[in-house]
Amino acid sequence: MAVAALVIWKVVESQSTPQVSQLTFTQFVNEVNNGDVLSVTIEGMDVKGKLRKNNQAFKTTIPTNYPNLYTSLQTKNVNVVIKDASGSAWEGWLFNALPILLLLGLWIFFMRQMQAGGNKALSFGKSRARLLSSQQKKVTFKDVAGVEEAKDELHEIIEFLKEPQKFQKLGGRIPKGVLLVGPPGTGKTLLARAIAGEANVPFFSISGSDFVEMFVGVGASRVRDLFEQGKKNAPCIIFVDEIDAVGRHRGAGLGGGHDEREQTLNQMLVEMDGFESNEGVIMIAATNRPDVLDPALLRPGRFDRRVMVPLPDVGGREGILKVHTKKIPLGEDVDISVLSRGTPGFSGADLANLVNEAALLAARHNRKQVIMADFEYAKDKVLMGAERRSLILSDEEKKNTAYHEAGHALVAASMPHADPLHKVTIIPRGWALGVTQQLPVDDKHTHTRDYLESELAVLMGGRVAEELFLEHMTTGASNDIERATHLAREMVCEYGMSELGPLAFGKNQQEIFLGRDLTTQRDFSEATAIKIDQEVKRFVITGYERAKDVLSKNRDTLKRIAESLLEREVLNANEVKLLIEGKPLPELPVTKPAEPEVTQVLKPQPSSSVPGRERTQPA
Repeated sequence: MAVAALVIWKVVESQSTPQVSQLTFTQFVNEVNNGDVLSVTIEGMDVKGKLRKNNQAFKTTIPTNYPNLYTSLQTKNVNVVIKDASGSAWEGWLFNALPILLLLGLWIFFMRQMQAGGNKALSFGKSRARLLSSQQKKVTFKDVAGVEEAKDELHEIIEFLKEPQKFQKLGGRIPKGVLLVGPPGTGKTLLARAIAGEANVPFFSISGSDFVEMFVGVGASRVRDLFEQGKKNAPCIIFVDEIDAVGRHRGAGLGGGHDEREQTLNQMLVEMDGFESNEGVIMIAATNRPDVLDPALLRPGRFDRRVMVPLPDVGGREGILKVHTKKIPLGEDVDISVLSRGTPGFSGADLANLVNEAALLAARHNRKQVIMADFEYAKDKVLMGAERRSLILSDEEKKNTAYHEAGHALVAASMPHADPLHKVTIIPRGWALGVTQQLPVDDKHTHTRDYLESELAVLMGGRVAEELFLEHMTTGASNDIERATHLAREMVCEYGMSELGPLAFGKNQQEIFLGRDLTTQRDFSEATAIKIDQEVKRFVITGYERAKDVLSKNRDTLKRIAESLLEREVLNANEVKLLIEGKPLPELPVTKPAEPEVTQVLKPQPSSSVPGRERTQPA
């Protein structure tokens, strides 16, 4: 503050000082002898004064010993003021030292800022791993459901940490690393937390991105510091979440790639299995992109064991739902087994979101329990998006959407190998103006040609209904056409289901610059390309003709479904079945209930990889 005040004072003083002329000593003596000097102030060798002409200020420098000057000043009646020069010397020294003082002040300020919050200066290379404390809420394997095989493999590591002599007496050694692999939301991080809760050993957790910093060499330093902490606390577990952030394939770029990330990876490889062994330090990592990891990281001796954490099956989904509904008051009509069969393809995170949405809906309607209708509404919201009732559609657009979705629904109900119809609605959801949803009878992992051909017919049902009944085409079928073309090309080029035989066309090429995404490299001739296009077109046109045949023979049925959709906006599978059989629908209640409509669940819905899970008409 004192330095700043001095600077401000000097600036103000320099700006407030009037214009001063610089005189030589000879000029000054001549002015004195001529009687033109009015007053002077002498401070050491510096002289400041005023001339009689226009009161002009001047300054000059005089020699140390010049007694005649004072005699001349007295003779010419000049007003003389003498000042002590010691203060001036001190101010001059301080002003000259001002830059050094400013730099020193800035350095002290920087050091204090770096020490704030535990971020001490020069500690960039310290690991940011967090040690799980005993006061935190523990997660055990009882809180993890749906991944029983993964739990069995991880139980062995926990037993080794608790009773190492049981394995060592037979010559066995504990795996140095365990890689948890699976789609997002399947519970990889939750499994790691459960290991920490079960093993009762020090547990360090860190994210892969925490190793990366703007300073060169920091990542490798943090890896060294992390394993040094692990050795001091051995036996212990080190958990690295999203390891693909730092463990990507080396050399994935021009000029050697990302050198800083590669240095970090090299240090991790050395620490896991290098010249010095890290006995008692187990490394657990999680990723949903194992394809981009460096091969040296995946070899035995580093990550000895790869544990798959897949999407849960029916039993797994039921167990996950029981875990998440443990603290939620459920209504008497809630059947967890029905919910688990109706949510194939859901991950653990999806099911947690489903339960949370149902609880929020029940609270919104001031209910004390969560009923089955809340879960059904939440499932539709997660699958198809939230309802957009505020979207205003014209009568013409509603009619187009009703006939389009009625075409999907009728073809889906008529195809022998297609997934059963679950629900059809013309209420806008997400980006779609209407949705036709199908649910499979069982979880499916492979698909027959008959099933895929039925899916093509269902996809074409919306466009055919527009042409037959509205006598025009709309852009609402664009998504259906895109999906049908893609499915037909997969049947020809990947599944070998066409007349070209069991051959695969198009080699997958990994683009490492784009995160190793797969692109297709053309490895066939122009003549073969023409045949592939012909086969793709044949599959799509065949599906189109099948849909056209079904709708042409059931014009009255499609009209009834479309008119019922315009009236009710939502039809479930039973109501569509009644309309196909020509039976009247049950009367609508006079007052619409506050809670969402309960729809019948026809068993599981397909996984996200199954084509044709839901039909959407883009907005």
